[in-house]
Amino acid sequence: MKTMAFKLLAGAALLLPLQAAHASKDASGDTPSPEVVQMQHDMITLDTHLDTPETVDRPGWSIMDWHDVRKDYSQVDLPRMKAGQFDGGFWAIFTPQGPLDAASYAKVRDFAVMRGMSIRLMVASHPDQFGLALKADDAARIHAEGKRIVFMSIENAYPLGEDVSMLKLFYKMGVRETGFAHFKNNQFADSSTDPDGPKWHGLSPLGLKLLAEANKLGMIIDASHSSDEVLDQLIAKSTTPVVLSHSGCKAVFDHPRNVDDKRLRALAAKGGVIQINSYGSYLRATKPNPERLKAMRALYEQMRDNADMTPAQQEALNAKRRAIDIQYPETDKPTFDDFMKHLLHALKVVGPDHVGIGMDWDGGGGVVGLEDVSGLPKITAALLKAGYTKDDIAKIWGGNILRVMRQVEAAAQH
Repeated sequence: MKTMAFKLLAGAALLLPLQAAHASKDASGDTPSPEVVQMQHDMITLDTHLDTPETVDRPGWSIMDWHDVRKDYSQVDLPRMKAGQFDGGFWAIFTPQGPLDAASYAKVRDFAVMRGMSIRLMVASHPDQFGLALKADDAARIHAEGKRIVFMSIENAYPLGEDVSMLKLFYKMGVRETGFAHFKNNQFADSSTDPDGPKWHGLSPLGLKLLAEANKLGMIIDASHSSDEVLDQLIAKSTTPVVLSHSGCKAVFDHPRNVDDKRLRALAAKGGVIQINSYGSYLRATKPNPERLKAMRALYEQMRDNADMTPAQQEALNAKRRAIDIQYPETDKPTFDDFMKHLLHALKVVGPDHVGIGMDWDGGGGVVGLEDVSGLPKITAALLKAGYTKDDIAKIWGGNILRVMRQVEAAAQH
């Protein structure tokens, strides 16, 4: 299976903006005040989509050390979480979409189980710093203990194969949120970005069974990456509110991964939440950079078959990527202001009860002015400047997703 390096390189092939510099100031040049930083500290600050487990699995990489996004492209570690007053969130079991056959299902199932165990091992190895959260109320307890919060999620239900009862295994492991598809259509649902177009025109018959099983178990339903038709059906058929764990607004930038205002209102009407992401390709159009794209694709092809890189091989990959950054710099990268346009638009359309944060850290997220989690108080400062209250911001940063989780728990049938 592909490591985080492969996911980021795949993203680069889609014109993913890379984070070239770490900054301590926000887009306006202002450093968040001590009062803002304290407010961030006091709130429960959650992100609903962290691809960091792939980074954690890199040989020689430690979640306990401060890393530089300019050198190894990682965006989340414990020291930077503390610096950004970031409590944690949903740590994703991600698997890229592959063939729909029995052998591939078995392989990807085993990978997903091991990735889930890696998340559990991270918590078990540092019990004084991380706490596994299985219920919404665990978040407040772990926060009060001064630890980082680890919920677990699945990005792409592909590893379940054609046996939706497998979802119970992941629930027992600790998973409390599941997506349906990723970049391509799969056995459960259509993707918003499959170049071949829709296969099922929404959920497949197996996808309907998956939805019912997730509702029964008490898992949050995540519609990010799935098509508009899937989102419509999830909103209509789910017995609990639906979440978009890392998405944007189509009214700001018309991209298939983003959601139009009508669907945002439908999502909110059923109690759902859109968590705004910072994946640059979804924030606004950028000027083509064909030389860079060619170089990144070549690097991806060179490394794609090396699934178990040594630390030396990983550093060699990072060095080549840094060289590409120097030789073919990006001059039109989305910024913090571009991210805020999506966040503020969603808030205008559905209000602070139905908007949250899902930056897609370590999976392609990050913008100029907010390259890693150490700078998160910038978002709080910008929301205060836009006129939102402390209570509003607490909902956006964690209250809304925890409210949905409580509703999901109450509706579970086990």
